[in-house]
Amino acid sequence: MEKQTHLLFLLLFFSFTAIIFTEALAKEGRRGSLKLFVFGDSYVDTGNWEKFGPCWKEPYGMTYPGRPAGRFSDGRVLTDFLAWHLGIESPIPFELRKPENGSSVENGMNFAYGGTGVFNTTVNEPNMTVQINYFEQQLEQNVFTKDDLNSSIALVSLAGNDYDYDASIIKNDIKFVQASQELTTNIIHQLSINLKRLRALGIKKIAVTTVEPMGCLPKATVFSGYNNCSELFNGVAKYHNQVLANEVQKLNKETKDSHIFLLDLYGAFMSTLTKNGQLSGNSEMKTLLQPCCVGLEGKYFCGSVDKSGVKKYSVCSHPELSFFWDDVHPVQNGWKAVYYALRSTLNENIHFP
Repeated sequence: MEKQTHLLFLLLFFSFTAIIFTEALAKEGRRGSLKLFVFGDSYVDTGNWEKFGPCWKEPYGMTYPGRPAGRFSDGRVLTDFLAWHLGIESPIPFELRKPENGSSVENGMNFAYGGTGVFNTTVNEPNMTVQINYFEQQLEQNVFTKDDLNSSIALVSLAGNDYDYDASIIKNDIKFVQASQELTTNIIHQLSINLKRLRALGIKKIAVTTVEPMGCLPKATVFSGYNNCSELFNGVAKYHNQVLANEVQKLNKETKDSHIFLLDLYGAFMSTLTKNGQLSGNSEMKTLLQPCCVGLEGKYFCGSVDKSGVKKYSVCSHPELSFFWDDVHPVQNGWKAVYYALRSTLNENIHFP
């Protein structure tokens, strides 16, 4: 009898262990199938630009991976940090995919192109609508399945490339505000169409970036010697983000089958750039508004070389201490700081059954 009881105990023990192990495998399987799909601009592009672009030339990529690799930074960008948070590698850029190699899409796919917006911009690259077309083609070709989408996330970046003004408007504050607010209405309307489309295609969770403080970008602060942010352009960003927040709230009320949430780049940038309300600096730079990589003259920019191949730019001694890499984009450590500021939002919103 005692022997039978012992055998029964062992049987129950191993049965219970098997159940736990099976559940663990199931969870791990869901974790392993998690994919990240990326749409937007240079803040999330990891290699879709054609190789004549500046992001494929030195000194871009000098920190990671140690050579130019198509990122608009000295190293990793927002996509890389979100992928790291999810426990996966950065998804393959659409332009670098290899259809014959199925494993290349195991982490999802990146459809973002630097310089683009929801509308066509001065950059001749696919806007967000076209990017979603590419994604839909991948679904039609069964590169990704419905099961892939059930535990996947879309990252949508809109950093402000659609805000392009005539110089005469910028000089008139009233006209500028009116024009920017009308433009914001159109931009958010088109973005909303894009988000609904991603939702209809089967994406369950969508992270959308707010616009960063555009008035604090080096291209705006250069006129003050990198000492002050432009409140006019920051006002545009704040208005954009408020309209965006209202629209996202509206979209989430329409259905419970998916969830859209905001990644507050404005707040994340500002919390990194300032301390106790004052602009921060480092041993090499008076304020963090100053970019690490700059052109030697007005007609040159980060990565410029003349016809003889002579460098026409300079790079700071310690990129890791800077926030901005060039006149628009953060350095890798800048993006890392932004990620840490966004981490609580990610933890609150990324859950799968």
